[in-house]
Amino acid sequence: MFAAIVTRRPLRAAISLRAFATPSTPYVPPASLENVADAPPPTHFRPRKKTKPDSPSFYTSRASYYDHLYQLETALQRCRRALSTLQLLPLPSFARASLPPAQHLWRNRQSLTTMFPGALTTARYRRMIAVLADLEQCARIASAAGHAALAESIQPVLALFERHDKADVLARAMRKHVPLDRHGRSYTVGRRKESAARVWMIPVREPSSSTSSTLGAPDADADKADLLAPVVDDPFAPSPSAPHVPVTTTAVLINNVPLNKFFTTPADRERVVRPLKLAGVLGAFNVFAIVRGGGTTGQAGAIAHGVAQGIAAHVPEVDHILRKAKLMKRDPRMVERKKTGLAKARKRYAWVKR
Repeated sequence: MFAAIVTRRPLRAAISLRAFATPSTPYVPPASLENVADAPPPTHFRPRKKTKPDSPSFYTSRASYYDHLYQLETALQRCRRALSTLQLLPLPSFARASLPPAQHLWRNRQSLTTMFPGALTTARYRRMIAVLADLEQCARIASAAGHAALAESIQPVLALFERHDKADVLARAMRKHVPLDRHGRSYTVGRRKESAARVWMIPVREPSSSTSSTLGAPDADADKADLLAPVVDDPFAPSPSAPHVPVTTTAVLINNVPLNKFFTTPADRERVVRPLKLAGVLGAFNVFAIVRGGGTTGQAGAIAHGVAQGIAAHVPEVDHILRKAKLMKRDPRMVERKKTGLAKARKRYAWVKR
């Protein structure tokens, strides 16, 4: 019994001296340390400390793109917050429609690719352009409301994404100024389908004050004659005590024919008068037009095109209203040509079995 205890103690000592692997210190077999003269003391394992990335988009696939997008969205939120403080947002629909038209030319997708290391997809490009459009609209609202400081603070941000030749492109797109002759008349040319119209417009001249005073104050002899005249119960007769209101008459002559006689269809007449109604100058101009070619629909559209250009020449303030109504540009739609084997452009003949 004693011999067994003696023989077990060395084994326990050997087992207790054996090193085991722990999470902090890896296990190194003793045989691998026999030929090492000065073995380094075991040290505690510490994981390498990770540095915090500079950008929150560091772990995304497009860190540079999302950084720019985050900055644009932050600027948009601040602008909207400032406009809300100034009680300019939310803006009613009629006020939003009356804003000056947007004049921006954004860089295309290929040129914006140089700002980012990777390729810019169409979806990402559209997302960025949508944020830029909202930011530009905030600048227009601030400028129209008279807050120039807020509008000028947004312009440097928008300038980074606009084309470098924006001024030249907008200058080429501007419509040529229509001069007025010495009589104050404007001469424009309108086209639609196969029709072409030459339009002259001149402002209506109101009658002079001397003429109106003469018409409004009848003499004493006329009063005596009216008193002796028999009384006729006519409900449409003007009252003698009512003041005389001068009414200016305007003329719309087409090929030296009045408008209501040249165009018998009401839709064609409305198409001619529509630019005057939208601009609010109905009855302020005399219109003389010479139209050739095409049918009634094309001739009415050609005259309306020429009238819209003439209104913009006389009243430049309503140019953007006519542009939004698509009256300043020629309608590019044309009649489709007839096809061989068909009755018309797309109409087919009735199919017969035999």
